[in-house]
Amino acid sequence: MIALRHTGRMAAAAAGIALLAGCSQVGSLGNILGSVLGSGGNQLSGTVQNVDTRNQQLTLQESGGQNVALQYDANTRVVYQNRAYSVTSLDPGDQVSAYIQQLQNGGYYADSVVVVQPASGSNTNTTSGSVQSLQGNVRTIDRTNGMFSMDVGNGTVLTVTLPYNTASTDVNKFNAMRTGDYVRLYGVYVTTTRVELRNFY
Repeated sequence: MIALRHTGRMAAAAAGIALLAGCSQVGSLGNILGSVLGSGGNQLSGTVQNVDTRNQQLTLQESGGQNVALQYDANTRVVYQNRAYSVTSLDPGDQVSAYIQQLQNGGYYADSVVVVQPASGSNTNTTSGSVQSLQGNVRTIDRTNGMFSMDVGNGTVLTVTLPYNTASTDVNKFNAMRTGDYVRLYGVYVTTTRVELRNFY
């Protein structure tokens, strides 16, 4: 079993939760979770429908067919096979268990998400998005969370995250990486400064 430690960083979540105010799902969110969670406390199981990076919102569909919107932030971690990844690593169709906390305004925040079963056919070559070729020098490395930053020139520094389904050859390259190394990779832009790795070349 995967052991999780709850971060409890409610203040960080509250700072961004206001973005949920404009979401049509918020009005019924409390009722949905009230029936879904029952006596299960703060755990919610479902299938990933969408990851909205602009509003930092993760949408899950629970077994009854209801869509539930959960707020996330930089402290939310996706756990798969005892490794931690960013929320942007999730793909539609992934079956997950989310550990959530209720916020003061009645909304809900995803503290951590465990991937129970990856989406069928999900791998580094089939994930949707426009794949870009990138190259540059490694600036910083965060092995715990599976990410690194690289200087691609013209004063631009990108943060590159490894998805949970990264090929073993790419994981080995990441583990052998050192600050200052020159790397070349294929990746998909998640934001203007964040890229999700597809593979090194």
